[in-house]
Amino acid sequence: MASPTAAGPPDLSVVAPARDEAENLPRLIADVEKALAPAGFAFELIIVDDGSGDGSREAVRACMAERPWLRCIALRGASPKRGGGQSAAFCAGFRAARGRWVAGIDADLQNDPADLPAMLALLERSGADVVQGDRSRARRDPLVRRAGSQVGRLYRRLVLADRVRDTSCSLRVMRREVALALPLELAGSHRFVPALARQLGFRVTEMPVAHQPRRAGRSKYGLGLARALPGLVDGLGVRWLGRRRRRVVFDEVER
Repeated sequence: MASPTAAGPPDLSVVAPARDEAENLPRLIADVEKALAPAGFAFELIIVDDGSGDGSREAVRACMAERPWLRCIALRGASPKRGGGQSAAFCAGFRAARGRWVAGIDADLQNDPADLPAMLALLERSGADVVQGDRSRARRDPLVRRAGSQVGRLYRRLVLADRVRDTSCSLRVMRREVALALPLELAGSHRFVPALARQLGFRVTEMPVAHQPRRAGRSKYGLGLARALPGLVDGLGVRWLGRRRRRVVFDEVER
């Protein structure tokens, strides 16, 4: 594989949506560098600024000078009053990615970049198209959020027949073609990446990953009905999309 500083497209693109994560971003960048620089392949980290009002973009710029693999893109139209949302941020980051493998990660430091090399190795070894992180054995969130996740998991099993244990974990690695095919223009679709990938005919496997408590900043997710109802509606939308999707194949007609 190429070295981390090799010219040309990287092997791995890591995409991290960020909204008001200025306190966490320097640590995230350092952790990604520590995890991937010794791995022996070229990589890039793309921070997607979703209308931050706390200086997140400036925090990334301050880290760019000596890191040619670090990029920052900004969602057009997003503002401190109203962001584009995590689905849109992942969608933009995946489209901007240049790697043949693409990873997603949260910017709040709750995902550990040290898991990425093992996930990438599993992707290649297993022949899967997506390796989905599973935090369920190491979840470091409050009890209320963990309980909500359990309810969401049961709902996805019933509505989507989705047996992935932790489908909402942002830490995942996939082949480039998967990242570009996911319909993340749909609001809320980032919650259903494994189900959407399987609808498209891709193979998904899971791997246990670490989970860390939030050290700084504020969670963007609410609790109760304000968070649950959009997820319920979005799940029905994903089921409808899967039932309406048709596999299109064709053959070239010989002259």
